[in-house]
Amino acid sequence: MVRASQATTFSASAYFDDRGPHGTAQPITERVNPHSRPIVSYFFPKGVGEFHYGERHPMKPHRLTLTNALVMGYGLDKQIHHIYNPRPATQVELEMYHDHDYIEFLSRVTPNNQNEMRHLIDTFNCVEDCPIFAEMSDFCRMYAGASLAGARKLCSGTCDTAINWSGGLHHAKRGEASGFCYINDIVLAILELLRYHPRVLYIDIDIHHGDGVELAFYHSNRVMTVSFHKYTGEFFPGTGKLDDNGANLGKHFCLNVPLQDGVDDEMYLTVFKTVIEDTVTAFRPTAIVLQCGADSLGCDRLGAFNLSIAAHGECVNFVRKFNVPLLVLGGGGYTIKNVSRCWTYETAVLVGAEIPDELPATIYDPFFRDSQWKLHPPLTGRVENQNTPASLQKITISIRNKLRYLQGAPSVAMQEIPPDLEGLLADEDKNPEEKDEERGTVFAGESRSDRYTSRHEYFEGDNDVDQDDCPPLSATKRNSISSGARRPRTKRTRGRARGRVSGANGREGGEEVDEPSSAKPGKTRGRVRSRGKPRGRVAEKDKDLEDMDMDVGGEPESGFEPETPVDIDIDV
Repeated sequence: MVRASQATTFSASAYFDDRGPHGTAQPITERVNPHSRPIVSYFFPKGVGEFHYGERHPMKPHRLTLTNALVMGYGLDKQIHHIYNPRPATQVELEMYHDHDYIEFLSRVTPNNQNEMRHLIDTFNCVEDCPIFAEMSDFCRMYAGASLAGARKLCSGTCDTAINWSGGLHHAKRGEASGFCYINDIVLAILELLRYHPRVLYIDIDIHHGDGVELAFYHSNRVMTVSFHKYTGEFFPGTGKLDDNGANLGKHFCLNVPLQDGVDDEMYLTVFKTVIEDTVTAFRPTAIVLQCGADSLGCDRLGAFNLSIAAHGECVNFVRKFNVPLLVLGGGGYTIKNVSRCWTYETAVLVGAEIPDELPATIYDPFFRDSQWKLHPPLTGRVENQNTPASLQKITISIRNKLRYLQGAPSVAMQEIPPDLEGLLADEDKNPEEKDEERGTVFAGESRSDRYTSRHEYFEGDNDVDQDDCPPLSATKRNSISSGARRPRTKRTRGRARGRVSGANGREGGEEVDEPSSAKPGKTRGRVRSRGKPRGRVAEKDKDLEDMDMDVGGEPESGFEPETPVDIDIDV
């Protein structure tokens, strides 16, 4: 039995709102050519929109469910090449950036045991803005796993654009939560991209400064961070001054564009296109990560800008036209009906499809009733624009001056070598040619060092001169001449009597034959050489043999004194 007051129930109400004169968008039915470019991949972890921060908390993961419903309602899934339900990130993947103790805390803390872990909750800043809610660890692993999956697809070249609207939580630090963010999926994705890409450009159009990403790469010149945000010194997170430029290797690789309340479409697009075009020209990134925080839209619950959905999407379109591998992430956005419309429109921009202003029919029609189911509703409640053309010109000039310090895009080869590798290279012995190359001399590669072979010298190495190898020609010639020109001697004396040899083996009977003192050494040496001719030496080489005799062990002819008798061996 149903009471009169319950005669009309929710199940009895119309499934869709009656739009009356307002039209309904028909979904796209034509499927994209699988071989067309650019290839777009869409990552939506199943169930990521079912989590709940708290009743009065401004962050609503349900916005992801609304966005996905509009994307499918427009038929954009037909224009997307690949749609993935990625796996959650593992603890090892999360610890690529975050501290082990912090990840352990996130995996163990629950609303039921948070009182027992109060000291750790304060340590890791999980208070107020970052509350403990049910299955919080699963939520973090889901959106982080989607961003990592998109980065891996870009590195492998299987897609040109990867979209993950559940990611983009840019405030989380290495060891603590901050600004509704627990895991910094952007840093994890950039670290994954750096495995393949030498330079990554990070662009942030959230109204809040991307302090977590900037801090992670503040000392790196392989990642350039560019953030467009509101800055007053008191607005969260309180960082992002124009003078924050990076440090050490990352000097001038950190750019901030601080804006004031009420910036409109024309001013924002002028500054954005000028800064990004100059940055891409100077830095030449091989991959781009774009954080599309929708809290920079007009009428946002926590924002103060006057941007329209069309202008926000034009920023995405401008970056897309650089034809660089692109990872597109979500971020802030706290008026969920505007967030879902914005990210749906930007999905259409990324796939190159045109969609009508009327929203498609979905089960979430009541969310858009006040805007008459329009994709681009008129902006109401504008904030006074406190930005002036002069202030924006000052910002662009300052950023151009910073980009002049880059002096060309950095690459992996220009990175500083870690100290442990420097020590190894310093101890490594270098050959003369390598030393010439380091000095930059013109003789590098032109010097020649022949192998020197000496008898009974053995060692291992590139210049091994073991006697098993073929010796150089000069050594072979010396040995052959020595064995053919002279008989081996058993004893030699030193000094001036070098010509005297006691010939037990050199003559028969041990006789000594004395030459007259008037005999010239030249003639005596000639007679000795003539005795050696039958041993295989031809007459034409007598002169060469005399010269080579000096190498075998004889004294130069100028060293003999004619007055001194010389004893020689004569074969009988």
